Amino acid sequence: MSIVNEDPGDDSARPAIELAGVHKEYLSHGDRVQAVRRLDLAIAPGEFFSLLGPSGCGKTTTMRMIAGFEEPTGGTVFLDGRDVTRVTPNKRDVNMVFQSYALFPHLTAYQNVAFGLERKKVEKSEVRRRVGEIMEIVSLTGMEKRAPREMSGGQQQRVALARALVNRPRALLLDEPLGALDLKLRQQMQVELKRIQREVGITFVYVTHDQGEALTMSDRIAVMDAGRIDQLGSPREIYEKPATRFVAGFIGTSNLLDGSIDSVADGVAALTYGEGERVLVPMSGAMKAGDDIEVSVRPEKIGLCQTAPTGTGDSVLTGIVTEVVYHGTSTNYTVKTSAGPDLVVFDQNAFSAEDLAGPGDRVFLTWSPQHSYPIGV
Repeated sequence: MSIVNEDPGDDSARPAIELAGVHKEYLSHGDRVQAVRRLDLAIAPGEFFSLLGPSGCGKTTTMRMIAGFEEPTGGTVFLDGRDVTRVTPNKRDVNMVFQSYALFPHLTAYQNVAFGLERKKVEKSEVRRRVGEIMEIVSLTGMEKRAPREMSGGQQQRVALARALVNRPRALLLDEPLGALDLKLRQQMQVELKRIQREVGITFVYVTHDQGEALTMSDRIAVMDAGRIDQLGSPREIYEKPATRFVAGFIGTSNLLDGSIDSVADGVAALTYGEGERVLVPMSGAMKAGDDIEVSVRPEKIGLCQTAPTGTGDSVLTGIVTEVVYHGTSTNYTVKTSAGPDLVVFDQNAFSAEDLAGPGDRVFLTWSPQHSYPIGV
């Protein structure tokens, strides 16, 4: 069931939200601070889009410019093809949900959700129909008479979502809405949010610093750093093929290796670090022998054993285990190697909870060339 407004004149190829050269400067103690640096961005109708990055990267400022709470220093904000750069928030067809739900404590869940419709003087029968519809979508049927204090944090968050969605906005902007919830409830709500977004068919723009949230829910992610978008892509693209060192380090855990290409054969470049130790990387761009490159390898792609591998088609490094941490579903190993930085290996405890090695043990690390990803090439 979709609750988004029907508009026969809609052009489905037109972005729901578009930023063209948008930037924002602040004056701080006489200095100009570049909060957002000339963003060009197009978000498709019905997309779950996340702005991801550390504190101070510009993600919340970007969302506030979309909502109209901040005016850009330059550039243009479009909603459904309409220039809204100088339009006030109440005249933009978007709603916003914050980390603090700001529910009216003296009103029931039903009254909180109905509040905006009643302010617009929507007919009572239509209010009842629309509130009932959205309460069902957010799994709150039967809780209409409860006060916010009688509801859990997750239920209160659903009320805040329903209150925003019942007005049928073109887009819903969510600024770290799960931050006040405990870990288990936050993980449950990630799945629920994605389900709700698919069901209502509305464009969601989600701001978060939590990589797991963004990877779980998003159709696309814009990873931001210092007011710029470092990489824009699907969760799989962002995770498997980081475009910059920052993205590789910020999204999950990544091992970063520096080296010089010693040889190239059959579409694979080889970096050698010692007798029998090599990192194999698929050829990309204009890579050639003698080039210095940086390679990202995810910890779960690496195999760890105490016997020398017999194959010749994989990357191979040797090292000494310095730390072993048991995480229930996996055991994490830190290994000091001759390649430079310590490498982290995640071993899934699928068949045995016994450690593969202990601190001080000499081990071999192996992985397929396809799991070595050259950064910035």
